[in-house]
Amino acid sequence: MWKFFMHEVSMISLGLGSIYCVSMAGLSLMKESMDVVEWELMSLNSSEIVFTFVFDWISLLFVGFVFLISSSVLYYSGSYMFGDKSFNRFMYLVLAFVASMGMMVMSPNLISILLGWDGLGLVSYALVIYYQNEKSANAGMLTVLSNRVGDVAILMSIGLMSSLGGWNFFVYSTYMGEEWEMLKCFLVLAAMTKSAQIPFSAWLPAAMAAPTPVSALVHSSTLVTAGVYLMIRFSSALEGTKIQSGLLIISCLTMFMAGLGANFEYDLKKIIALSTLSQLGVMLSILALGYPKLAFFHLLSHALFKALLFMCAGVVIHSVGDYQDIRYMGSLVLYMPLSVSYMTIANLALCGFPFLAGFYSKDLILEVAFMSWINFVALLLFVLATGLTVMYTARLIYYSLSGSFNLSSFHNVSDEDSIMVNSMSMLGLGAIFGGALLSWLVFPDPSMICLSNFMKSLVMLISVLGCLIGYLLNMMSSIHKLMSLKNYEFVVMAGSMWFMPFLSSLKTSKLSLNLGGILQKVGDKGWYEHFGGQGGFYFFSSLFMVLNNFHMNSVKVFMKVFLISIILIMFMFV
Repeated sequence: MWKFFMHEVSMISLGLGSIYCVSMAGLSLMKESMDVVEWELMSLNSSEIVFTFVFDWISLLFVGFVFLISSSVLYYSGSYMFGDKSFNRFMYLVLAFVASMGMMVMSPNLISILLGWDGLGLVSYALVIYYQNEKSANAGMLTVLSNRVGDVAILMSIGLMSSLGGWNFFVYSTYMGEEWEMLKCFLVLAAMTKSAQIPFSAWLPAAMAAPTPVSALVHSSTLVTAGVYLMIRFSSALEGTKIQSGLLIISCLTMFMAGLGANFEYDLKKIIALSTLSQLGVMLSILALGYPKLAFFHLLSHALFKALLFMCAGVVIHSVGDYQDIRYMGSLVLYMPLSVSYMTIANLALCGFPFLAGFYSKDLILEVAFMSWINFVALLLFVLATGLTVMYTARLIYYSLSGSFNLSSFHNVSDEDSIMVNSMSMLGLGAIFGGALLSWLVFPDPSMICLSNFMKSLVMLISVLGCLIGYLLNMMSSIHKLMSLKNYEFVVMAGSMWFMPFLSSLKTSKLSLNLGGILQKVGDKGWYEHFGGQGGFYFFSSLFMVLNNFHMNSVKVFMKVFLISIILIMFMFV
């Protein structure tokens, strides 16, 4: 009874908090105002340790969206995880995650950012290993160790900024020249680890071992966007630096790699995870081109349809007997019309279908990229990644909606769960109307776009071509299933994210194990044993024996001297 009461109170509170934060963000944007609250904890060697909270339209709008998605996820979880013995623990972990996210979003101070940053890593680890089995444990370990690299980068940044007398990056970022390149590198490294850019991409698909509501909240629209948000906040320090060019290439490669991998993946949740990875690459690439406001716009619109997509995937997985392989699905539109409709809306928004949430941000991002001073490789990767996005979306729709149902029974395939449908309806409205509302709010003035007719129509051409190629390739793979064996090496490389999971787990662990074996042989069983431990015991034992003998002998000498002196005195005076 208590846990259901807490569940309802948390859900309603987050929903009301979302409405309040979005309303305040709108007022802040119209008035162009910003409120700053500082709380000084202590002063150490002329350096003030201050907790700083910034309430401007960016932080309030992002927190409002986090609250909205968290409220929908908690409502959805009431049905999805009904009967789970540890539901109370799950709910408290979700609330702890939301609190950590709020701490990170509201603060521009590196020390208080670190509290939220570490909280996100710790709580996400606890959520990934929620199902206590070997697969979840391995995924959780990969997740937490990858994110620890970013935590170390934040700590190094704090150490470098200590010479400035404070850690408020807003104050110092505008004045940082080339002598602060290392600090900027550490911040970009932290953002790359949290947002799973190359070479830290392996943890994001692995984290799909968590429950589907966790994926909808943590690993689609909030945790993984923390790195993007950090770069949006500190974007003024990166302008005109070489780090910006490097970030552009890495993010473009990431979105191309993720799009290519999703076309060879059959796990439904991993396909959606790779689509998230691709969109993170889009956000960081447009940020590297110098458009942080546009990156923030895409971050918010992406959060709406991606959380909806994960929720739809959860309903489908539940209905088909907990199978996640899309080859077991088919003809779902006949038995789950509402869920499949929402899933199609979310997929079309992901592709940038006109007038859905993803269209306003993706279309503007591609047009701005075509207008920018950008090298040919990055431009080509943008075009290919856009085509690949439409290809894997067409593939997903083909496998799940068309054809015949490939499982034995239709008994559980239905849309009867009103709680899941209602929670999806909330985000479904956001996926349809959210993009237009956000574009009017964030970009009230029209943007000047100057492109040739070919470049303007290139986006639509890529989308239509990608959809057609995706459908034809899946038709061919259904008829000629063994044709891919001719290109087996390429299929394995593309399907395994360019072998990054092996580099992140097997190879690195093998190197550390070999190094540990050498240290054990030479150290623990060699020199350390001689100079420490047992060797130290023998050394100090022999030393104490010598000192003890000396002490005993000194008493004997003292007694002999005393006796001789007494005899001499008696001889002299008697």
